[in-house]
Amino acid sequence: MRDQDKLYIDGAWVASSGTGTIDVINASTEEVMGRVPEGTAEDVDRAVAAAKAAFDGWSQTSPQDRAKFVQAMSEGIGARNQELAEIMCGEVGMPLFLSQLVQAGLPQATSGSIPAIVDEFPWEEQVGNSLVVKEPIGIVGCITPWNYPLHQIVAKVAPALAAGCTVVLKPSEVAPLNAFVLAEIIDGIGLPPGVFNLVSGTGPVVGEAIAAHPDVDMVSFTGSTRAGKRVAEVGAQTVKRIALELGGKSANILLDDLEGAELDKAARAGIGSCYLNSGQTCTAFTRMLVPQSKHDEIVDILRDEVEGTWTIGDPATGAGRLGPLISDAQRTRVRGYIQKGIEEGATLVTGGPEQPDDLPTGYYVKPTVFAAVSNDMTIAQEEIFGPVLVVIPYDDVDDAVRIANDTDYGLSGGVWGADQERAKGVARRMRTGQVDVNGGSFNPLAPFGGYKQSGNGRELGKYGLEEFLQTKSLQL
Repeated sequence: MRDQDKLYIDGAWVASSGTGTIDVINASTEEVMGRVPEGTAEDVDRAVAAAKAAFDGWSQTSPQDRAKFVQAMSEGIGARNQELAEIMCGEVGMPLFLSQLVQAGLPQATSGSIPAIVDEFPWEEQVGNSLVVKEPIGIVGCITPWNYPLHQIVAKVAPALAAGCTVVLKPSEVAPLNAFVLAEIIDGIGLPPGVFNLVSGTGPVVGEAIAAHPDVDMVSFTGSTRAGKRVAEVGAQTVKRIALELGGKSANILLDDLEGAELDKAARAGIGSCYLNSGQTCTAFTRMLVPQSKHDEIVDILRDEVEGTWTIGDPATGAGRLGPLISDAQRTRVRGYIQKGIEEGATLVTGGPEQPDDLPTGYYVKPTVFAAVSNDMTIAQEEIFGPVLVVIPYDDVDDAVRIANDTDYGLSGGVWGADQERAKGVARRMRTGQVDVNGGSFNPLAPFGGYKQSGNGRELGKYGLEEFLQTKSLQL
């Protein structure tokens, strides 16, 4: 049990002005694994006041000096990798070995990349008789999700600090314990008081207070499209900058020139791109678009892959490749979508809505595949956020691109083809923020963000740093 009874405001651990607490539930055991304060709007006011008081001094330090603090934060995350991985294995349900690599490892790498980015960044530029300078935007409210909790925090906090901003963080109330470890790390590296502040709580209370606060200059939000619209609506009243990284319904196109071993590899890889973190990934390739003539062949490969490889089990012991979903509410939601797919006439290939017989406890959902799906079905249009893959046949490449783009979202996608240049050509036609070509790997220095209702703004690398900067012209 990890109980946190204090918030982190102005460089100190302080009591909330409220008396409520939030239980954090272990996704595998369904038992309480910790508690955090249920913060209030008054707590947000205190945190913003501290961030405002710290801003002038912090913003005037050199980018290189700020980057040293971020590097120290990265080293602190690395030193507590095992502890953080175990916490997030419990909070989120990702198998421990993956939690070490992804949930704890990726935030360390992301923050560790900041010093080099800062050194190479063009902080000033001469344009005619003007000196164009980049300056920190001010006080930033960071509101983060539960699926990759520490990564999403660090992807905002690290570049914001390096830019010279001060921060008020509201982590997800479903998976907040990792954020308190980060606050402990930050407290230990000597960051000036008020530069980083942590207020745990719910979205309707703490999140709304951050988005509405007149002294907050920017909100960086990651979460559902529905919640992102609310953040944008509230934040618009004070015309603050709003960066949104929202939902996705990403298409993975298997082109018609794939044959034999290449086709087999592409289909099996597509399962991994859909099921990572039990499908609780905004970039998950949840729609596999396949040539009509190869639909049945690909479905046979997918059935073999899922039933032979994608076992489910206790993430803490490494009993399966898939752990549970985050909560009972999420499990209920995903099961509802699976049932909806059956009702709308999609072919259930494997999986289904029932609780696994050998796992009566824990928020588990069977890895599921639907075939012969049309893109107007609910399971093809709405973000499910669970281990559910839909297979959609297409007639030709133009039809595949049309289907891929026929969605409200545009966060990610994939293309597999025997001809790399042809695959790249298809990728260019997809209206989405990033596309993996023939299994291209995630790059933490490349810009990350979406088109359409997947959001606006970009995170990671130099692009993520620039989100937290204002542009000023000095006419000389």
